[in-house]
Amino acid sequence: MTIPHEGQPAPDFTATTDTGEQLRLSSLRGKPVVLFFYPKDDTAG
Repeated sequence: MTIPHEGQPAPDFTATTDTGEQLRLSSLRGKPVVLFFYPKDDTAG
């Protein structure tokens, strides 16, 4: 998997929402989207 640099398009992926639904990034095409990743979520650190 290639990690995009800032300003590059994110690769398409599917994630589970907080309501348990599956959401595919490509389904939001044409809409404003902010992706925020924080790798330390749910860890002791």
